[in-house]
Amino acid sequence: MKNKVVAGVLAILLGGLGIHKFYLGKLGQGVLYLLFSWTGIPSIIGLIEGILYLFKSDEEFNREYNVVSED
Repeated sequence: MKNKVVAGVLAILLGGLGIHKFYLGKLGQGVLYLLFSWTGIPSIIGLIEGILYLFKSDEEFNREYNVVSED
């Protein structure tokens, strides 16, 4: 289970490196953040995403990032 507070703090503090994307299982997006980290753009996007994660409801965050597979 992914925690929205952890994802939000990672995005705000280390968003420029895409650490929050790796935490959320979005490996491709994490690699893109790493590739473009020298531009500073991922840092700005990470800050915005971190704030959005923190303000999402628990239900909405869980629906999007804590998908339970039905076996």
